[in-house]
Amino acid sequence: MYRRINPEEIVHVETKVWQCTSETCKGWVRDNFTFSDEPSCPLCNSKMQAATKMLQAINNPGMK
Repeated sequence: MYRRINPEEIVHVETKVWQCTSETCKGWVRDNFTFSDEPSCPLCNSKMQAATKMLQAINNPGMK
């Protein structure tokens, strides 16, 4: 059985993320889903920089 989610039920919040600095890579990761204070890109291994994105709110209780 599938339940259709109404668009009103999806909550978007401004979220801290790490974005890849490489111009050819679009990699990013949520800040609270990484163990490193300065992570490297999981796709191309380049340096990443802190940023924010409007993303769907999710709960990750095991992280910071």
